[in-house]
Amino acid sequence: MASNPRARAQMLSPFARLNRLLDGIEPGASAINLTVGEPREGMPGFVGAVLAEHVAGFGKYPAIVGLPDFRAAVGDWLDRRYRLAGSLAETGTLIPLNGSREGLFFAAVAAADHFSATGGTPLIMLPNPFYQAYLAGVRVAGTESMLLEAGPAENHLPDPGRLDPSDLDRAVAVYLASPANPQGAVFSLGGWGEWIEAARRHDFLLIADECYSEIYRDAPPVGVLEAAHALGEGYANVVAFNSLSKRSSMPGLRCGFAAGDKAFIDRWAAFRNMAAPQVPEPLQRVAIAAYRDEEHVAWNRDRYNEKYRAAGRILGDRFGYVEPAGGFFLWLDVGDYGGGEAVARRLWEECGVRAVPGGYLAGDAPDGGNSGAPFIRLAMVEDLETTETALRRMVAVLGDGPE
Repeated sequence: MASNPRARAQMLSPFARLNRLLDGIEPGASAINLTVGEPREGMPGFVGAVLAEHVAGFGKYPAIVGLPDFRAAVGDWLDRRYRLAGSLAETGTLIPLNGSREGLFFAAVAAADHFSATGGTPLIMLPNPFYQAYLAGVRVAGTESMLLEAGPAENHLPDPGRLDPSDLDRAVAVYLASPANPQGAVFSLGGWGEWIEAARRHDFLLIADECYSEIYRDAPPVGVLEAAHALGEGYANVVAFNSLSKRSSMPGLRCGFAAGDKAFIDRWAAFRNMAAPQVPEPLQRVAIAAYRDEEHVAWNRDRYNEKYRAAGRILGDRFGYVEPAGGFFLWLDVGDYGGGEAVARRLWEECGVRAVPGGYLAGDAPDGGNSGAPFIRLAMVEDLETTETALRRMVAVLGDGPE
């Protein structure tokens, strides 16, 4: 795995690139957009009432550290979800975010300031494919980047044991997502534990993006805080990020949190007090209600799982499909059909299905190759009937094998 300075130049949104690819091409049927991971199942019913009750809160600047009730509600949820036995309140801390996206971005800047590289240029590692906010953070932090490749043989999850220790010494942060976006793979307790131990041994920040933690098929994914608690040494070098966007179908509310390493978050809060936007109090009040309610989350999860059962029926084993453990994407191998760009163009032109080429979500290797290029990503965010229609159209266009 070689360092990849070229990745810093790949700053154009995947969706802007897709717009360019499809510019001037009319859809071959009524359009079905499965590109953006924007939940459309509907917000929980309590949102409007909570906002109305606390609307006066929009009239004042909120504290950067959030309402005490917000921190308590999130802390209680983390305790229940990850069986932390109150340890987070004793040894860690948490802070509200305007959705996890801005937090994931700002965390790179803060990590570069808080942690020191040993023996060379500071480095931030990120999985490949990756959420584009990670790379934006790397660029502003001014560090070098390294893409961590992990294919099906590794269950799409990077392994610290495969990395050069000298690269880990240079690392100030490593981004990891579980469930992974877009593959849906999840870390085990031991897998997270290996990364936590590496973060402490080489002194970097492990940034765990867990935004899809509540969208899963069978078993709730293990969390990084859960793994840290199991190790019994507190939450040093570990910060988990989550939000209401996926869990509660509220992508527009822009409310999330970061929790973990107290020394890092305390220092980060001081930086955020100068540079980052606060979370309005009425939005925190909605979050308090949301984190105290699991009924809407279970209903939401059931809708996604219905769509995955439909995908299994319609796709079978085409395109290398394997039902992912978590998340709400399909990551389909269309390399035998011309690759992600060609198939994305063809699906739009022939049947009106809009998909993201996998290469737009991944960075180029130093040799110019792109591990995402053979794939397309489909977001399972439409209703069941629309999703089934899109998948059937795809099968009809591509058939059972390459031409």
